[in-house]
Amino acid sequence: MKLPPYYKFPSISGYRITLRQIQFSELNDLLEISCYDGVQATTWSQAIHMQTNINADYEQGNSIHWGIEDNLTKKIVGTCGYYRGLDKGEGELGCVLLPQFRGQGYMTNALLLAIEFGRNTIGLKRIWAMTTKQNEKATQLLEKLNFVKIADLEDSNIEFEMSQGVNVKV
Repeated sequence: MKLPPYYKFPSISGYRITLRQIQFSELNDLLEISCYDGVQATTWSQAIHMQTNINADYEQGNSIHWGIEDNLTKKIVGTCGYYRGLDKGEGELGCVLLPQFRGQGYMTNALLLAIEFGRNTIGLKRIWAMTTKQNEKATQLLEKLNFVKIADLEDSNIEFEMSQGVNVKV
């Protein structure tokens, strides 16, 4: 396994998007989707504090959090990454997209890149994700990417796990 931090923060380019490090100067554009530990930022100051915590988690080898950049506009349209379990060979995959970019394939592309990185660079043996029962689009996306529901949790949450032996192509 090769855990973060890396010599250089990994930037991963795909056909339409690039997963890259988020800059503090971009946080104002991401305020409505800035979260840390399940808490939503409501001010720019809170978003800065959350990003500082996210960066510290990365430096401690506990997570990796990318901005999803549109390759044409060079703007961040969302975020994704691994947030827990890296030291155990597993990663909780999380993601969020600005509302105006939903339903356009950005998240599918981002998660495919993140999954490939998780398997081939970090060496994850297990990739899992959680969403709410109400988030039907997230459920559909996870199922499309070969995740299977493994548990109904409290507070209307559902846990999914990527099926073993499934090859993901970017």
